[in-house]
Amino acid sequence: MKNLWNDTDAEALVAQYARKGVDRELALRVYTTRLLGGEPRLVLHGGGNTSVKSTVTDLVGDRWEVLCVKGSGWDMAVIEPEGLPAVKLGALLKARALESLSDEDMVALQRANLINPSSPNPSVETLLHAFLPHKFVDHTHSTAILAIVDQGEDSKALCEKVFGAKMGYVPYIKPGFDLAKAAAEIYEKDPSVEGLILDKHGIFTFAETAKEAYDRMIHWVTVAEDYVAGSGRDPLVPATLPEKLATPAEIAPLLRGAVAASLGEGRFDRMVGDFRTSPAILEFVNAAALGTWAAAGVSTPDLSIRIKTGPMVLPAPEGDLDSYAATIREHVAAYADEYRTYFDTNDARDDVKRTMLDPMPRLTLVPGLGMFGHGRTLKDARIASDVGEMWMEAVKGAAAIGDFRPLAKSDLFELEYWSLEQAKLAANKPKPLTGQVMLVTGGAGAIGAATAKLFAREGAHVVVFDLDEARAGEVAASAGNGAIGVGGDVTRAEDVRAAFDRAVEVFGGVDIVVSNAGAAWEGGIGELDDALLRKSFELNFFAHQTVAQNAVRLFKLQGTGGCLLFNTSKQAVNPGPKFGAYGLPKAATLFLSRQYALEYGAIGVRSNAVNADRIRSGLLTDEMIASRSKARGLSQKDYMSGNLLGQEVTAEHVAQAFLNHALAERTTGDVTTVDGGNIQAVLR
Repeated sequence: MKNLWNDTDAEALVAQYARKGVDRELALRVYTTRLLGGEPRLVLHGGGNTSVKSTVTDLVGDRWEVLCVKGSGWDMAVIEPEGLPAVKLGALLKARALESLSDEDMVALQRANLINPSSPNPSVETLLHAFLPHKFVDHTHSTAILAIVDQGEDSKALCEKVFGAKMGYVPYIKPGFDLAKAAAEIYEKDPSVEGLILDKHGIFTFAETAKEAYDRMIHWVTVAEDYVAGSGRDPLVPATLPEKLATPAEIAPLLRGAVAASLGEGRFDRMVGDFRTSPAILEFVNAAALGTWAAAGVSTPDLSIRIKTGPMVLPAPEGDLDSYAATIREHVAAYADEYRTYFDTNDARDDVKRTMLDPMPRLTLVPGLGMFGHGRTLKDARIASDVGEMWMEAVKGAAAIGDFRPLAKSDLFELEYWSLEQAKLAANKPKPLTGQVMLVTGGAGAIGAATAKLFAREGAHVVVFDLDEARAGEVAASAGNGAIGVGGDVTRAEDVRAAFDRAVEVFGGVDIVVSNAGAAWEGGIGELDDALLRKSFELNFFAHQTVAQNAVRLFKLQGTGGCLLFNTSKQAVNPGPKFGAYGLPKAATLFLSRQYALEYGAIGVRSNAVNADRIRSGLLTDEMIASRSKARGLSQKDYMSGNLLGQEVTAEHVAQAFLNHALAERTTGDVTTVDGGNIQAVLR
């Protein structure tokens, strides 16, 4: 592993933080923490921790010896000084004399001794950092180290062989008070060691300077890497695969639907899918021993928070999709049943009250294709995939030098169901559309953009589809939450299909479709050019049908229902003079929405329409407003607020109506009018 320490960069960061009142030692602690956190083979997504012992002055001028240790939730790769909260060291050291200390009391002790009470919770391994006497302490979950410690009973002997007397060996103990005491005792038996190897867990290194502690981490990880690389054994013996396989795009919706947790009565906690493949991933998932490795579990207990007890493995996707869909559901059901048994068996060992996490896999390996990460958000799905890649590296290394034997799942349970993680779970309140994917057509227009932004704020991952690709991208960026922009013409079937395929590629499927794209043309119906009327029907009716067909195609594959929403306009029920080219296809689209409600309600698809009127947009431009107000003999102001409420209706009001329908689990075949009150447009 390359040592990335750079004197110039280090001094530049010291100078930068000095201007903010941060001392040199803490600045260098931040610098090396970032170096460690930027290497995924060492730590991932909040894993690992570092510390520095220092002195600080509190608000009343008292001077304290403190431990500045990584705070919970901080990513080492981008850490700032405030991500290393200062804890009074004396109180931590006194705790070592205790016979026992519960996790809850440990956290209470640490929080009670924070210099800044608003700081994040110090790491669960704070006491271990405190009990070691060194100024700088580093901890990572190096994949190469895990390859050596994830062995059978010989892991201690192997560590002694690889590292010699320069590294202490700590048998596996769950992180917390007991581990901290044991690690300190092992260090004190031989204070000449440069670090500690924690069985089934990772590595600590320490020194009196930030550079030396970091250098030692890189050195000993490199020793481990060299040992693994020098084994000369390739454990990735390929299995025989079928000649013809389904594509990731074909099975992604099937898999996404299968891992959605059913809440009963047609409701689901859906997840987003993140597909990855590469030569390295394919080499691993095509290995004959894949199933054995996956069944063994995670390479370090910390990963259980991300991918539960380990990945799910599917067979290579051959044959017709219907039969493979059944195969997927069988494997998901088996995984979930095994997880429930794992929970029930281990939960029964004591009287602690726990809430079982949903039993669905978070990582799926597919021979011939690659892997899928699953998560309630795209971020969580990508984290699962990141973890999967590093799990593969650790497993490959372990199998190259011996036999992959990670921590037993009975021991894993303690960390996965750590009481403090359970408290976080209870406090977590997902947004209403968390886990759902929404596609909106005409997404760059006023109504489409307002809808995209509102749905993203409520937790949905959004696909903004519009003829103007650049503008679609801009709207997606402003919507946030991982939204993407896609360019295309809704009147072209191949463009619509491509937009839905892109949604599958990025998110795994689609749950809500807002068919919103449209345009209006004026002219007396008796004198209207036939080509213009046909053009309007292509955009304002047939395009809605094409969009709905693609949506239903995915809804069927996912098997978790879906929501179709149509923008149909008040013109569908209350035609205006010289506006027939727009109103006629919109009337057809209104009844199209009802036809979908009628025919697909049995598979959980809800179909509803929103009739909006007089919304300033690319359709109702200033010029159009002037023309329509003149046609009705009104001022522009009176025209725009010419409703029972006497108020102008905006795109945001229409977006809210779409959101209400998306959340209305027992409403289908409905039409919602958003026009401020127009008695002529009231449905009868």
